[in-house]
Amino acid sequence: MNEAIMSAAARKLVIAIDGPAGAGKSTIASRLARTLGYVNLESGAMYRALGLKSIEAGVAVGDGDALLALANRSTIELQPTSEGNRVLLDGRDVSARIRERDVTDAASRVSTHPAVREWMVRRQRELGSGGGVIMEGRDIGTVVFPQAEVKIFLDADSGIREGRRVTQAHAEDDPARAERLKQELRERDRRDTTRATAPLKAAADAVHIDSSALTIEEVIARAEQIVADKLKQHTS
Repeated sequence: MNEAIMSAAARKLVIAIDGPAGAGKSTIASRLARTLGYVNLESGAMYRALGLKSIEAGVAVGDGDALLALANRSTIELQPTSEGNRVLLDGRDVSARIRERDVTDAASRVSTHPAVREWMVRRQRELGSGGGVIMEGRDIGTVVFPQAEVKIFLDADSGIREGRRVTQAHAEDDPARAERLKQELRERDRRDTTRATAPLKAAADAVHIDSSALTIEEVIARAEQIVADKLKQHTS
């Protein structure tokens, strides 16, 4: 890591990484955050936490008003660690639970409600108001932090993303489960791109990275170069 990249920590930049599920956003954001000494604000983890609370409270994921009321009674915190964020829901560590399939599905449905998204955006802006943050999601550069100094749109071929999801779930030897995971990702893509409020799209000034044929290290290197180029613009 060169000196220009390391100086980003002192500048307290806001770095937005958007893109579809399976593109590698979480991995890239967490690695960059550790390198720069930044906080990684996972928008997806916040929606997952609310999705989990809806399950536990018996609140229907289709009831936007009830979900907003639930959000207003919730405290969602992200605590950075060397292994990634700890996610606290009302003071309880739910980091592992929110990665399970039922919560993932609930989070995707919860996120379609405009009022819930507005609540989340307010909370995310509060968390990132001081800068020095990397936030990944689907509307960070367009809605949450449209003023972010660095915007990256990370994408990959849908077939590649589906394959990654199957591998992550260790479902290669279970054709039925593998197909179910692929269908779930396709449905997630459909909901993300067609929802009325803040649909998934690249910000006009975002730098695109297609990770289809790249290793994690190659994507990290490209993202670091994007940050370094932005710092040069500030100092030139």
